[in-house]
Amino acid sequence: MLQNHEIDYQIIGEEMQYVEIELDPMETAMAEAGSFMMMEDGIQMETVFGDGSQQANNSIFGKLMNAGKRLLVGQSLFMTAFTNVGQDKKKVSFAAPYPGKIIPLNLARLGNRAICQKDAFLCAAKGVSIGIEFQKKLGTGSFGGEGFIMEKLEGDGMCFVHAGGHVTEKVLQPGERIKIDTGCIVGFTGAVEYDIEYVGGVRNAMFGGDGVFFATLRGPGTVWIQTLPISRLAHRILMYGTFKQKEEGSILGGLGNMIDGDQW
Repeated sequence: MLQNHEIDYQIIGEEMQYVEIELDPMETAMAEAGSFMMMEDGIQMETVFGDGSQQANNSIFGKLMNAGKRLLVGQSLFMTAFTNVGQDKKKVSFAAPYPGKIIPLNLARLGNRAICQKDAFLCAAKGVSIGIEFQKKLGTGSFGGEGFIMEKLEGDGMCFVHAGGHVTEKVLQPGERIKIDTGCIVGFTGAVEYDIEYVGGVRNAMFGGDGVFFATLRGPGTVWIQTLPISRLAHRILMYGTFKQKEEGSILGGLGNMIDGDQW
């Protein structure tokens, strides 16, 4: 018997997606602050401490520890619960924060556990536990690019994570390995082994451009990979907004931008 609330859903859109969740009477969805888009009349919003799941340690100290762990992955101490208090089915929608794809994860079919990037979680059925996952090796924490602290999703309900750009899903067979840029990892199932490896060679270290460390994942399990990590997108935007473009101050000046199609 499932312990988490069972919810129906539909993902709408192409590049700027949102997920529409259908709640039966007294069903609840949990979401991060800022992800709410719209809801039908009859749904009640409530701010809750932590993730709203039934943790093993329900003492005050235990709740503080569980909620405090969320701060380590860049999340708020509080989440918002959306409960259908009406007599009929109601819908509530949550939007992705930037261009990309929303990935539905049915934890009951994924071994009741998935690991994802610390900023990937969007929303979930009530009862899904949202914690942190520490990597065992020091190298992962020191050189992992995105950091060695990731989010751990546990339970048997639906949850939704967000990724940037295009997303590909790769199923790894037992013992099969794949090497990925650390920022391009959206998430993976609990049985996948994760480590950081050094790219050898002075030329790679000095001129490689992609850094000297990458992630190695070994199956069995499923891995979700994104083409545009938000950190990479933010870095490019910062570069264009901070540094003087090469055509500025030239004879063409703004005319050069017009020729390139940057201005009209």
